[in-house]
Amino acid sequence: MAFDKTDQLAVNTIRTLSIDAIEKANSGHPGLPMGAAPMAYTLWSRHLNFNPSSMDWFNRDRFILSAGHGSMLIYSLLHLSGALELEELKEFRQFDSKTPGHPEFKHTEGVEITTGPLGQGFAMSVGMAMAEKHLGASFNTDDHKIVDHYTYVLASDGDLMEGISHEAASLAGHLKLDNLVVLYDSNDISLDGDLDKSFSEDIKKRFEGYGWEYSIVKDGNDLDKIDKAIEKAKKADRPALIEVKTVIGYGAPNKSGKSDAHGAPLGADERNAAFEYYGVKDEAFHVDESVYARFNETMNTRSNEAEKAWNEVLEAFKSEHPEKYEAFKNAVDGTLPEDYDKDMPYYEAGTKKATRGTSGDMIQALSKSVPSLFGGAADLAGSNKTAVSGQDDFSADDYAAKNVWFGVREFAMAAALNGMAAHGGIRPYGGTFFVFSDYLKPAVRLSALMGLPVTYVLTHDSIAVGEDGPTHEPVEQLAGLRAIPNLNTIRPADGNESRAAWKLAMEATDAPTALVLTRQDVEVTDVEYDAVEEGVKRGGYVIYDKGDDAIIFASGSEVSLAVNTAKTLHEQGVNIKVASIPNMQAFEKQDKAYQDSVLNKHIENRTAVEMAASLGWHRFVGIDGKLLTIDRFGASAPGGLVVEKYGFTVEQLTRTVLEK
Repeated sequence: MAFDKTDQLAVNTIRTLSIDAIEKANSGHPGLPMGAAPMAYTLWSRHLNFNPSSMDWFNRDRFILSAGHGSMLIYSLLHLSGALELEELKEFRQFDSKTPGHPEFKHTEGVEITTGPLGQGFAMSVGMAMAEKHLGASFNTDDHKIVDHYTYVLASDGDLMEGISHEAASLAGHLKLDNLVVLYDSNDISLDGDLDKSFSEDIKKRFEGYGWEYSIVKDGNDLDKIDKAIEKAKKADRPALIEVKTVIGYGAPNKSGKSDAHGAPLGADERNAAFEYYGVKDEAFHVDESVYARFNETMNTRSNEAEKAWNEVLEAFKSEHPEKYEAFKNAVDGTLPEDYDKDMPYYEAGTKKATRGTSGDMIQALSKSVPSLFGGAADLAGSNKTAVSGQDDFSADDYAAKNVWFGVREFAMAAALNGMAAHGGIRPYGGTFFVFSDYLKPAVRLSALMGLPVTYVLTHDSIAVGEDGPTHEPVEQLAGLRAIPNLNTIRPADGNESRAAWKLAMEATDAPTALVLTRQDVEVTDVEYDAVEEGVKRGGYVIYDKGDDAIIFASGSEVSLAVNTAKTLHEQGVNIKVASIPNMQAFEKQDKAYQDSVLNKHIENRTAVEMAASLGWHRFVGIDGKLLTIDRFGASAPGGLVVEKYGFTVEQLTRTVLEK
C-alpha cells in the first residue's frame, strides 16, 4: 500500500495533537513529536502488531518510546489507533490523567514500560527482546510459533549519550537479538543547544562495532524510505539501528531545528504558524475522520488479523502439546506451582552457612520447580551463587538456556530484568555485589515505580568483605535501598530467613525484592521455621525473649551477634529480648498492635546493631537509643579483623547495652 495524502495528514495530525496538548498544559516537549512523527507513523501503520482492542495480547510487538519526554507522540498514536480517548489528550500532564508527563507502565494502557530517565527504555527493550527469545526457544515448535514478535524502540540523542545505552547495546549485539529494532531520532539538538557541543561520535561505527545492523534515512519526512529501512531491519540477523535524520520542532518557522523547540510549549503564534505550514485545519484537537479510518485499515486491521491467526496457532498448540501449553499459560499468567517450595531446604539451628550460599540453594531448588525463573549475574555468578547447576548458558546459540551472562554491566542488567518482567512470562533475577547496587539503583527505582517483581541478589553485604577494602564494603547502601518506596529490601539473618525471603520474592506480584546477603558464614538461630516465615513476611519479629530489661534490634549477620550477646547478658542477670528486622519497609506496614509487640516501647534500654549506616534505626530505638552501627567507610584487612576493629563483637555489644 503506497503512502498518500491521507498518510501525510495522519503524520501532521500526530504533530498537531501533540502541539495542542502541550499548549493546553503549558508544559511539555513538542520538538520530538513534531520531528519524529513520520517514523512513528510509518512504524505503527505499516509494521507494528499492536491491537488497541486487545492490548494485552501476549504476542504483540512491543513499542518503547525510550525518549519518554516526547510522551505526546505515543499518546497521539494511542488515540488515533483507538486506544485512548481524546479527552485524555486534553488532560495532558494533569493530576490522575492517563497522559502523564512521561509514559507510565500500568497507568496508561498501551504503554509497555515507564521511560523517564533517558537510556533506560533502550536498555529495558534489550530485556524484552531477551525474554521473547527465551520464551520462543522454550515453547515454539516447528509448526507453532506462539512467541514470535519484535521489540521496537524510538530513541533520542540523549538515550544514546547515557552510559547505560552503551552497556545495553553491547549486550544486545553479543546476543544477536535480531528481534530488536531501534529507530534513532537523530536531530542534532539537545536540551541546552546544538548537539555538537557535547556529542560527535560516529554512530555507524559504534553500533557496527557492537555487532548491530546499521542504516540511515537522511530525510526523516520520507515515509517510503523509512518503511523500507524498517523492513530491511526486520530481516537482519542481528539487532538493528536505523538512524533517521529529523528536524526537531519541524514546521515551526522560528523554533524548528533549535533547542527552543525541545522542552517548552511553542506559544500561540508559533503554534498557529506551524499549523499553517502543515496545511491543516486550525482547530484545537481536530482529527479528520479519514485519519481514524487510515489507522483502522492499516494497523488495526493487520493486528486483528495477526492476533486471530495467533489464537488459532495457540489452540492447535494446546491440542497437540497440552503439557507444554499449560506450562506456557502458567508462565504468562505468573502462576506458581502449588508445591513450588517443596524442595527449598531448611537449616538446623547452630549450623553455619553464608546467606549468599543459602540463597544459592534456593535458586537451585526453584529452578527445578519454577520453569519461568531466569537470570544470572554481572560477571559474579560464582560469588553471588546465582548460576543454576546443570543448566546451559543463555546465548545466541541457545536461547532456551537459563544462565545469563550479563557481563560487567550492572545497570544494563537491572534494566534488562525490568524489561523481562514487563514483557511477561519470565521471573527474572540478577546478582552483583551489594556495594554495586549504586550502579543499578536507577533501574531498581524504576522496578519499584512500575511494581515489577524483579529479584536482585546482592551479596557481600558488609565490612566483613575484608581485604577488598572500603571501595567494596557497603555502608550507606542499605539506607539508600530502604528509602525506595515499594522495594522489599530484605537482609536475612540466616538460612531459614533466606528461605522465607526467597518465598516472598517468588510470590511478589507488584513489587521488586532486594536480597542483601553475606559472604561470611552466619549461624542459624534456634527458632521454629513457621515463626521465621511469619516474622520475615511481617518485616520483623522477636527472635529471643528472656525478659524486659533491655532489647536489641538487628538485621542480617548481626542477629546472631545480638542473640549471642543476649545469652551472655542473661547469664549476667539481664533479662533481654532480641528482634530481627529483616525488612524495615514491610514492618512499617504492619498494624500497630503487631508493631508494638515487636518494638516493646516500654523497655527503656534499647540498642540497634548493624554493620551499616545508622540512618533509619532511630525509628526502633528512639532518638536517645544506643547504636552500634557504621557512619564511616570500611577498611582493608581480613574480614574478621575489620569486624573486630569496628566493634562488632559480643564484648563490645555487651558494653553498649550496659552503658547508661
